[in-house]
Amino acid sequence: MLRCLLSFAALCFALYLSAQTKQEFRAVWIATVDNIDWPSKKGLPVDSQKAEFIRILDLHKRNGMNAVVMQVRPATDAFYPSPYEPWSEWLSGVQGKPPSPYYDPLEFMITETHKRGMEFHAWCNPYRADFSIGKASIAPSHITRMHPAWFVDYGGKKYFDPGNKEAQAFVVEVIRDITERYAVDAIHFDDYFYPYRIAGLEFPDALTYKQSGNSLSKDDWRRSNVDSIIVALSRMIKQTKPAVKFGISPFGVWRNKDKDPLGSATNAGQTNYDDLYADILLWLRNGWIDYVAPQLYWEFGHKAAPYEVLIDWWSKHTYGKHCYIGLGIYRAGSNDAWKDSTLIPRQIELLRNTPNMHGMIFFSSKTFNKNPNGWNDSLRTNYFKEPALIPEMNWLPKKH
Repeated sequence: MLRCLLSFAALCFALYLSAQTKQEFRAVWIATVDNIDWPSKKGLPVDSQKAEFIRILDLHKRNGMNAVVMQVRPATDAFYPSPYEPWSEWLSGVQGKPPSPYYDPLEFMITETHKRGMEFHAWCNPYRADFSIGKASIAPSHITRMHPAWFVDYGGKKYFDPGNKEAQAFVVEVIRDITERYAVDAIHFDDYFYPYRIAGLEFPDALTYKQSGNSLSKDDWRRSNVDSIIVALSRMIKQTKPAVKFGISPFGVWRNKDKDPLGSATNAGQTNYDDLYADILLWLRNGWIDYVAPQLYWEFGHKAAPYEVLIDWWSKHTYGKHCYIGLGIYRAGSNDAWKDSTLIPRQIELLRNTPNMHGMIFFSSKTFNKNPNGWNDSLRTNYFKEPALIPEMNWLPKKH
């Protein structure tokens, strides 16, 4: 009887602790493109790559993070052995060259992340294929060499043509491979679907549009192209591993109010809907994605895109899915607003006091190395002092 009572008391205490533990997504983006965050340079010895990543994880764990959003496919390349794409030049120095001595960086990173009780979100760039035409290392086996007709050049970079159905199917298979073979907690896509507009330069997809025979306007056709790959990815992920989350990190402004009464009271020069052809609200409403992480890298009172206006707008347009706000810690010291040590704390406080918000992601990892404005200390000793559980998505099955 006493043993039963003790077991019951222990269970009650565990439930009490669980009830007291905050649920909040606390993550950081770790970018590999152009060696922004990791590894610190191309061709770094394997032991140094591993040691760097462990230092990064330990720093963020110490600061109270419970997840990392790790870029594993920055430019149609791979930070893991892929049957579809070559090893990244930002890992070994030459695209297609494996690490030596050989190891699987993605497997290593997932293992180390989970060892610390943190989630691993595999961040992939959907359509960027050649980061710098004529300068980037491109392997003979790269898909741009195998299927050049799938790609277009724009602004010194090479992109998949989003209107090409074969290209879409290829991207879905690449992501299927990651989802099947690795213990990722989520697949995460950034904001580069159609690239950001370059003034005076039209994205060169007129021929694909003409060949499609589509009756939609070109803008609507472009949006339908992005919608179709989001649907295909969503279905594939749920069929392959139903518990794996699918998240998108869009530019912070869906549409300006002067273009659409549903839009935000902002004056952004470019928007998701009108320039990147990404109708995030449609994806949320239809349940194609599990979370949205809008990049709100602006200060309070910003003349075109005020933080306080946008966080209120996004809170009203989550459609029951999770919303994690992208915070621009990288902007520390860039102007008077970002020299203010209270800025990030005030942004966190507003976020926590806004309905339908489930956490935050900081861009990007390397900024934390300098403890800008003492923000590491603020997180560690105050805002993230108490641990937090990852908020549950009750529409997904639990992981076994």
